[in-house]
Amino acid sequence: MKHIALALATAGLLSTALAAPKPAKPSAPKKTAQQILAASPASHWRALDPENTLLMELASGQVVIELAPRFAPAHAANIRALARGGYWDGLAILRVQDNFVTQWGDPDGDDTAKARALPAGASAKLPAEFSVPLERVGKKAGFARLPDKEGWAPRTGFAQGFPVAADPKTGKAWLAHCYGMVGAGRGDAIDSSNGAELYAVIGQAPRGLDLNITLIGRVLKGMELLSALPRGTAAMGFYDKPEQRTGIQRVRLLAEVPADERPALQVLKTESRTWTQLLDARRFRSGWFVHSPGYIDVCSAAVPTRPTPQAPK
Repeated sequence: MKHIALALATAGLLSTALAAPKPAKPSAPKKTAQQILAASPASHWRALDPENTLLMELASGQVVIELAPRFAPAHAANIRALARGGYWDGLAILRVQDNFVTQWGDPDGDDTAKARALPAGASAKLPAEFSVPLERVGKKAGFARLPDKEGWAPRTGFAQGFPVAADPKTGKAWLAHCYGMVGAGRGDAIDSSNGAELYAVIGQAPRGLDLNITLIGRVLKGMELLSALPRGTAAMGFYDKPEQRTGIQRVRLLAEVPADERPALQVLKTESRTWTQLLDARRFRSGWFVHSPGYIDVCSAAVPTRPTPQAPK
């Protein structure tokens, strides 16, 4: 079975154009995170892109996955072809390793005689997409840099809702292995992933995988369905008996789902003022909190979603 994989370049950081803002402790009284979100204008939210959103259906419910084509274009295109061809329909969740990942794909994927054939339009071979050039993802990607320092990368922030790390010295930017991120499993060869075998991070952010695996997106809804599954008892959390696996009913591209059946979901824009205010509310805690850290890192700043508001009748 392929090893799990994560890594991809993500968002915009222009080395000179984006100076890191300094977080300033807001004067009390301040709004809570819930109040900030409740007061956010409609323009600070965006709808899902049907061409870059997957809908995975399990017996327990739906999992919504947003693809990151700006950072893994070849993998995103291949995954769209796999979904349109019904590749994952009837396959299974193969691995749940505690505090690490939930992984799904073809149980017979390593047996060429039994492996499910890829559908038309899907490629068996793709280039590794661990990072993207820094200049590719600047302001046009809506990059919002975090002023908080961390040890994994000289710069971090968010672009189009995805957690991004970057290094101006190497000129690279990449997606960070945060909770809920989805990656493409690979073997020993760095270009051995094609998106047919995917996993979601369900534990403490394994940032050591950054720049080693192609990250292809993130789970927007349904993480509890992936993280609460029984842990595999074989090596690396794989299930050693077929009956232990959780079946996948089907995976569709949202564009292939009738409009009235699509999840009514919006995502907060990470280039918005609401996002900036929300980060400060998380840095500078109040109320129940005795100690306020005044700090946040890229993997503890989850981007909110909400049900699409009903249009007034």
